[in-house]
Amino acid sequence: MASIKLVHVTTVPQSLFFLRGQVGYMKDRGFDIHGLSSPGEFLSRFAEQERVVVHPVEMPRRITPIRDLAAVVRIWNVLRQVRPQIVHAHTPKGGVLGMVSAWLARIPVRIYHMRGLPFTTASGWKRALLIWSERISCRLADQVFCVSSSVRQVALENGLCPPDKIAVLARGSGNGVDAVRRFNGADLSPALRDETRGRYEIPCDALVLGFIGRIVRSKGIIELAGAWKRLRDEFPNLHLLLVGPYEAQDPISPEVDEELRRDARVHLIGEEWNTPPLYAAMDVLALPTYREGFPNVLLEAAGMKVPVVATRVPGCTDAVQDDVTGKLVPPYDSGRLAAAVKEYLNDPELRRRHGTAARDWVLREFRPQGIWQAIHQEYVRCLRGKGLLPADDQGCEKRGNAESDHSRAQCL
Repeated sequence: MASIKLVHVTTVPQSLFFLRGQVGYMKDRGFDIHGLSSPGEFLSRFAEQERVVVHPVEMPRRITPIRDLAAVVRIWNVLRQVRPQIVHAHTPKGGVLGMVSAWLARIPVRIYHMRGLPFTTASGWKRALLIWSERISCRLADQVFCVSSSVRQVALENGLCPPDKIAVLARGSGNGVDAVRRFNGADLSPALRDETRGRYEIPCDALVLGFIGRIVRSKGIIELAGAWKRLRDEFPNLHLLLVGPYEAQDPISPEVDEELRRDARVHLIGEEWNTPPLYAAMDVLALPTYREGFPNVLLEAAGMKVPVVATRVPGCTDAVQDDVTGKLVPPYDSGRLAAAVKEYLNDPELRRRHGTAARDWVLREFRPQGIWQAIHQEYVRCLRGKGLLPADDQGCEKRGNAESDHSRAQCL
């Protein structure tokens, strides 16, 4: 049987890397994978690493009606040429552009992956527009996947989607976390920790508070800077390691930026995709974000046995077991954030205990293969519902797991 064509749509190509491992798993099961996103180095890298066809289409992240309409036309043209059986669109903007285009192109199976809800921190007309956009995505989708139970609850409370149409797969998250081969804090070499610290001129015996994510206001950078000011004098050997890109769309204030940049114990290293060595250099990770879908960074830190302090917001509450694998604090509160971090800095045994518990938890609940299998089963169910697969075709569901299966057999 001919392979099933599947097009993933994202606004920015960096989001395609959240499909790491999943692409190969689906290709092994007979799917012909395509990626569609804004052009750039990351899209080319995704094509090369995953050996898939990609389609560059400029998609602005901001709400820009004329450019958005042009993007819909371009996506529609690509879909008419590729003629996939499934379009799987991710993130709010990619979701609405992808679902509208797929509906216009009469794609049989349309899936929207709800990875976060920006309207929760918006107000006025922008909030209303974002809610309307989510409702359109959900209305045009045949199935909605949600990355976390807490975000699903927010979606239901705001009438975005009927409850029987929106599902959280496995325990949630977008792709699980590879805590065996990639984010493995159990097999860390002390030399890796020291080498990474040396690269950024951090003493080997220092305490390191880390952050990995976009350096933007909505990630809580202002509160993190406030907590840092409370902690830096009390802990003279404490360093702050900030990993991630600045973005003009949601900038932090120039005053906060200047304070961070001129501090010799703050290390701003920009965007870095090889993050395991950076986790290895950390004693605690902070994520004082205002909103999330399901933050992968918290699962990655858990795999690396790094305890976390995150905010008690949807998404984070699914990724952290409070006072077991990390600590949850209220958003917008630098004082509570500093106090929680301080507990870890003062107690190496607490860091060890929570880090170990976090790794055990992700190994038990968030293995990537569980997510991949659940997504694959949903693909098969939707394809059967559209008459695109025989009802008795069980081949794809009986294949072995992704760790042992590399035969590339066409099982659809």
